[in-house]
Amino acid sequence: MKIVFMGTPDFAKESLQAIYEAEHEILAVVTNEDKPSGRGMKLTKSPVKEYAQQKNIKIYQPKKIRNNEEFINEIKKMKPEVICVVAYGKILPKEILEIPEKGCINVHASLLPKYRGAAPIQRAIINGEKYTGVTTMYMDVGMDTGDMILKKEENIGEEETTGELWNRLSKIGAELLVETLEKVKEGTAPRTPQGEDYTMAPMLNKETDGIIDWETKVAEEIRNQVRGLNPIMGAITYLEGKKIKFWKVKVATEEELEKIIEEEKIENKENGTIIIADSKKGLYIKTKKGVVKVLEIQGENSRRMAIEDYLRGNKIEVGKIFKKQL
Repeated sequence: MKIVFMGTPDFAKESLQAIYEAEHEILAVVTNEDKPSGRGMKLTKSPVKEYAQQKNIKIYQPKKIRNNEEFINEIKKMKPEVICVVAYGKILPKEILEIPEKGCINVHASLLPKYRGAAPIQRAIINGEKYTGVTTMYMDVGMDTGDMILKKEENIGEEETTGELWNRLSKIGAELLVETLEKVKEGTAPRTPQGEDYTMAPMLNKETDGIIDWETKVAEEIRNQVRGLNPIMGAITYLEGKKIKFWKVKVATEEELEKIIEEEKIENKENGTIIIADSKKGLYIKTKKGVVKVLEIQGENSRRMAIEDYLRGNKIEVGKIFKKQL
């Protein structure tokens, strides 16, 4: 089929590659503008743009779409049968949605109607979900509210991070998009309304989502928060006025704790208190319920490293307290 593809990150690039290799005619790719990144703030192309350039596909990078008559008219002239949208990053106006005769199709990384919005993978992990998946749907003017076409459910691994699940779902989403397009082409694609029983997955905020709240969170919740923020921003905490990021933690087992700590010494301590800080034993921190063991850490103005390496070069004192803020 004749397709215009809209997407930006590596998650979208997998879908673009899949439909290209399935020999659909990709009329053009629409992606976000190049952005400065890295220490040198060098302008960087999106993964979708890089792939499109390799395959000599026409590329558009409009700063905005809404009320952009010139761009909208360009898409109309192409007469796409379908517009495929995967993690594009902009909301499409009605004028775009009405262009393709067979509709605009979106790949969304959740089992809709759960986790509509910008951060479905991250939110699923942070909330401790045991499974998630990918949904393809016909787009409408709402935020991920369109009729569903196909779904694929996937378990979430106990220690799986957002980055790991992101990579896995990007490939599943690509396969599901190819299957969806075949059904659309044949006229056999189902349309299942979502209904009103939905949840939202808004974009993550460093201030509200990125900081560990030792007073209210139990060990399991902190572990899920750390997993969900890896590799996006890391889970932030403060120790003696310095910003620390946790990239990997686990919940310490009772057997593990019995070998190294006397339980009665923990109960009356403030949440966030360091129970053990030893390059051989590790770093253990009390929470509202349970103890977390830090496995990977990043000190202020430093790089990520295994906790053993960090503790060999940095002194952390037992009894000191990790805080939610400075």
